[in-house]
Amino acid sequence: MTLGSDVSGLSTTAASAAARGLSIVVPVYNEAAGLALLHERLIGLARTLRQRYGLASEVVYVDDGSADTTLSIARTLKADALDVQVVSLSRNFGKEAALMAGLDHARRGAVLFMDGDGQHPPTLVEKLVGHWIDDGYDVVYTAKAHRDNEPFLRRLAVHGFYALINYGARQKIPEDAGDFRLLSPRAAAALKQLPERNRFFKGLASWIGFRQIRVDYEPAPRAHGVTTFSAGRLVGLSIEGLTSFSVAPLRFASLFGVLLAVGAFLFGLTILWEVLTTGKQVPGYPSLVIGLMTIGGVQLIMIGIVGEYIGKILSELKARPIYFVAEHSEKHADETTTASASERTSPERTAAE
Repeated sequence: MTLGSDVSGLSTTAASAAARGLSIVVPVYNEAAGLALLHERLIGLARTLRQRYGLASEVVYVDDGSADTTLSIARTLKADALDVQVVSLSRNFGKEAALMAGLDHARRGAVLFMDGDGQHPPTLVEKLVGHWIDDGYDVVYTAKAHRDNEPFLRRLAVHGFYALINYGARQKIPEDAGDFRLLSPRAAAALKQLPERNRFFKGLASWIGFRQIRVDYEPAPRAHGVTTFSAGRLVGLSIEGLTSFSVAPLRFASLFGVLLAVGAFLFGLTILWEVLTTGKQVPGYPSLVIGLMTIGGVQLIMIGIVGEYIGKILSELKARPIYFVAEHSEKHADETTTASASERTSPERTAAE
């Protein structure tokens, strides 16, 4: 039984890249106000890529259970200079599941992931494609150039998160890297073969290896609406990433337990020393209560950490699909008719692979 995978046959050169093309995956959630404008910008991008590289393009919009008219608007988007797929999930499964749904439905060679809120500038895509075709990189990821406009506590929390998740890791996750990145055909094929259901896209895209390069950029301000990532959701995503991609919390829990045991042992020695030298016994009630509360609190923290990992194991053992597709439609740029004939509703379609 082979425990690895050979994707060398999918490597691309400048000559073969155009034949494989580029799939642009855009997960959207309540982005009705700016979706049409984003699509127009992607049409301009597709024309530029075809003119410069002879690169055929498609866009895959993944509607992650939007509550507004995002899906209705997506259905009306025209296939001008690039093919258009609209994948509607049966409910809101989360961004990680939407990214996977887009990857599963991408039909070109390379895959580019970008957000639907307009903060990922399409004008930067040409530079990412250049690193892939001209320079031979397999993973071209973007990262915030700086966080000077963010509060100090948020910057400190982000730095601490990456320090913790990279603790003891052989393959480091670049700090401040985002989901806005391009994967070559073999990198995309490698990412598809990772079987876990609790997915942390940034970590997995780094873990697969290959030649990778960082491109710094400054996100554009949101043209409409407000972000759906509240502080609570960011904390939840951080916990998801840590427990899905790192055992550092378990190691720190073990280390903390050792330190607590050593501290308790030393405290016991001081009590014994005082009894032997002075004959006085330390009053028991305060020290007993403090000791019990300390040990009990630490035990609850450790149980909680272990419980997070047990929950991940249970989720993997259940092997539930990470998304369901309720509707999937396609439009091809070379067709003058509408895509009503190619639209289909498929509640049974899943991403169980």
